[in-house]
Order: sequence, then structure tokens, then C-alpha cells
Amino acid sequence: MDVLARAAQLRREGRAFVLATVTWARGPSSGKAGSKAVIHPDGRVEGWLGGACAAPTVVRSSLQALGDGRARVLSLGWGDDRPGVTAVPMACDSEGEMEVFAEPVLPAPHLVIVGSSPMTEALARVAEAVGWRTSAVTGAPQAESVGQAPDRSYVVVATQGSFDEPALRAALGSGAAYVGLVASRKRAAAVREWLRDDGVSEEDAARVRAPAGMDLGSTTHEEMAVSIMADLVAHRSSNRSVDAPPVELPEQASDPVCGMSVNPAAAAFATEHDGRTFYFCAAGCQKAFRQNPSAHLPA
Repeated sequence: MDVLARAAQLRREGRAFVLATVTWARGPSSGKAGSKAVIHPDGRVEGWLGGACAAPTVVRSSLQALGDGRARVLSLGWGDDRPGVTAVPMACDSEGEMEVFAEPVLPAPHLVIVGSSPMTEALARVAEAVGWRTSAVTGAPQAESVGQAPDRSYVVVATQGSFDEPALRAALGSGAAYVGLVASRKRAAAVREWLRDDGVSEEDAARVRAPAGMDLGSTTHEEMAVSIMADLVAHRSSNRSVDAPPVELPEQASDPVCGMSVNPAAAAFATEHDGRTFYFCAAGCQKAFRQNPSAHLPA
């Protein structure tokens, strides 16, 4: 398959994934320099990186990269002490080595702008200029649709009093990471009181960031949009985990012979010994264990 084309498609769709690339390999190794794979948040792999020994470790490290948003350089072989490199010793029969660059690709932040005014139009332009995705809710009949805001999205309500309250109530019931209101402090206090009277909990009402944006005093519509965008960027910068998709690290066992990580659910080689099940990355490790279990178990 064309891995880069698939990665481009996933990015257009706003889906999170890791693009893993073999940047160096020394044979014999089934992973060759330039080999690529897309790794999904559920651990599915599309493409090719390497065989049974390499793949589980790359998948697990890639899921960790999705969780914290930081790329990783993995050295799979006989050890690597370079700063910033995650060394994964391998003792497989092939004796191959390779280096993999695991790059998390997270969707651009999604901003839902509620209201229709020169300021909201300017805010949409500013957001798109810095690479954010935007969608708009412009009328009161659509207020409840704010409740369908995507998880981890950012919602800014700026209806100039037209339908602030129902839009905020809907936003607080969504998976939004940020809910802001463009209003004066007096108006914001009145809106929060309405929310509480309408059954919104004190904790949720306190989530409304108001007034949204940085206090710049008297400003133009464009300057107000910039101040709100600056607040959004600052909020995102201090809460990077908001962008991370939910990932579930696969169960992990350690091959008692070579020390490699093995996913028990997918392991092809397993042996029962003294009431325990041991999992192996390859047939050679299983054979060595069967011949002399005590040599590979703690004394």
C-alpha cells in the first residue's frame, strides 16, 4: 500500500496516527531503510516495519508517542547511548538492527465559533491562519447543535446576548476542552447565574472562561479576535494532553530469554512452566527456554 497516501488521507480526515519510518537498518533485517507504517490509536498497523521482534516494540512506543505528542527515535539492536534515543536491545536469531523514527500526527485543533459578527468572522480568519480547523454556529435555532462539538474541541460563544445561555449549556454538555464567552464581566456573571438556575452544576458553570481573550481594553474586531486566539493558544500550550487521542497500550510480557516485549494476545510462541505462561518473540527463544528454563529465570 501507499503509506504516505494513507497518512495524507488520515490527516485530511482529522484522525490521529503515528507515521513510523525505518531510517537505518543493518541486515539481516526484515525492516529496510525507508520502510513506513501508519500506526492507529488502537494499535492497528498499516504498512511494514519489521518482523515479530520489532513490531510490538514499535507499536507500543508509537502509542506512547500519541499519548504525549512527542516523537521518538527507537534504536532496535544491541544498544544505543545517544541522548534522546530509546534503545531497545534485541537478541533475535537474525541479529539485525534498525532505527525507527515514530512521529505522532495529531489533528489540528478544532474551534467552534458560535455567533455571527465582524469579530467572529475575524476570529475564523485568525484561527485558520494559525492552522486550526473551524466551524460556525450562527443562529439560535442551531444552539443545541453546539452540544455535538467534537471531543477535545474549543468553543467560543459570542452571540452578543442573542443565545449565549443555551449555546453555553449545550457546549458544557459536550466533550469540549475549552468553553469561552465573549462578554463583559457583568454580563458573564449574569450568564453563569442563569446556567446555575437552569440546573448546570457549579463545577460546570465555573468552566466557562469569561471574558474570553486577553484584556486589551478598547479594541477593534480584529484585535479582539487576536486576543481570543492568543488565549486559546495559551490554554492549549499548557494542556497538551487535550490533543492526545485515547490510547490503550497493549498488554505486555517480557520474553525471558532475550528480554524483548511481547504482546501475549498476539504471541505465536508460548510455554507453560511451573504454573505460569511464558511468551516468546520467536521460535528460537522458546526452544532455548524449553531446553533449560532455569537458565532464563531469576534464581
